[in-house]
Amino acid sequence: MNFGFSEEQDTIRETLARLLGDHATLAIAHDRLDAAKGFDAPTWAALAEGGWLGLAIAEDVGGSDMGAAELAILAEEIGRSLAAVPFAPVLGIAVPAIESMGTKSQRETYLPQIASGQTIIAAAFAEDEGFGPEKSTATVAQDRLTGRKTPVTFGAEAAQALVTAKDHDGTARLYLADLCATGVTIRALDCIDRTRPAVEILFDNTPVELLPGSDPMAIRRLVDGAAVLAAFEQIGLAERILSLTTAYAGERQAFGRQIGSFQAVKHRLADMFAKIELARSNAFFGVWALASGDNRLPEAAAVARLSALDAVQFTTEESIQLHGGIGFTWAADPHLFLRRGWQLKAELGPAAIWRERLFENIADASRAAS
Repeated sequence: MNFGFSEEQDTIRETLARLLGDHATLAIAHDRLDAAKGFDAPTWAALAEGGWLGLAIAEDVGGSDMGAAELAILAEEIGRSLAAVPFAPVLGIAVPAIESMGTKSQRETYLPQIASGQTIIAAAFAEDEGFGPEKSTATVAQDRLTGRKTPVTFGAEAAQALVTAKDHDGTARLYLADLCATGVTIRALDCIDRTRPAVEILFDNTPVELLPGSDPMAIRRLVDGAAVLAAFEQIGLAERILSLTTAYAGERQAFGRQIGSFQAVKHRLADMFAKIELARSNAFFGVWALASGDNRLPEAAAVARLSALDAVQFTTEESIQLHGGIGFTWAADPHLFLRRGWQLKAELGPAAIWRERLFENIADASRAAS
């Protein structure tokens, strides 16, 4: 297997890096955090104008019909820039769900609107009981949804929500809910990262439309794909904070020397790099499994998720320590990355959930082989 990106894909990365470098700077992230403004509409509009929101959408509905590898590049660059945009819920979950499980009418209605930036569809999967389809307590009876979903990232900015709920047989399915419809109550949450706002959504007999191709297995595969893309977003974040920390270690003086010249600091930077590279290796396997339809995707996604969570937590915490006293201040950059890392962990569930999924996948494979 050749895990890596092609020359054409590297060109895509360079183009995205320039676009996001112009629109999603750390200064803007600080301003949005200070003002609690959240969603970066200008950057989202720039991505739409450049055709990036239609990256993995079929050409017949307004996209460019690329694949998982190109989405992974976009995810990594968004993580690197800390752009306050709903990549994960829209391109990581809503688009593949509608593309693979929706009707022709749903595809023709929603996908062109997503590609052009006209609409945002939030992913309302999480509840107090957990994230997976089997944990859902929301129910649908006669095309009416009742339940509570929290947290729903970028829910206040969304026109529609893609919701996991159980039908009359108790089977988890996916439904599209109009967030302006009757019976919808949206409450803002005070998130650790206010540049990635989230809400609680209450549904009370709200009309919904079913994605007919959805079932528990399809939903789990959808979540696995989202976890792989989230891993790339986390890797981009971790690489950026390592770069900033390395640069700072070359500037900061202690005892008449740059702190980067001390062996203990070198070792900590090297450990950060090693964590990132391990996560990258696992993420490459995950995106290969996603793109090829390999049946090892559940295992690959769990490993990618776990190693990316570990890399982000380690690098962001080490960065604050290596920045010294200034690293704990509001004006410094490290806490921006720490907050985003924590928020990304909350959106698809913590490590314990994915560790359990990994053990289950290994056990299933072992039983199948025996």
